[in-house]
Amino acid sequence: MEGVDDGGIETVLDSKDMQQQSKAFDKLTDRVEDRQLDSTRVQEAMASIAASAEADWKATRLREKELASVKISTADVDIIANELELDSKVAERTLREHKGDAVAAIRHLLR
Repeated sequence: MEGVDDGGIETVLDSKDMQQQSKAFDKLTDRVEDRQLDSTRVQEAMASIAASAEADWKATRLREKELASVKISTADVDIIANELELDSKVAERTLREHKGDAVAAIRHLLR
């Protein structure tokens, strides 16, 4: 088998392999560059989170105002707290959440 150069075949294969690896590496680095953060998108996301947190806070404040305006009987609070062996704050909160209806509050607490 004179005249056959096996080294040439390997060189061609190595060259093709190197080209494929080079293309794959270029694609990989292109993707990393595409993933860089855009500062305006980050700022918009942060503003959205802040707005959502503020809306939650306002809703909580409004709910607390509504509960504070509910008229309840201190006798009902004492009865619920004593009979169910609860803290009076828990009994009062539950009574306010049920618009002063002691029976509904007790049913809720017994669930």
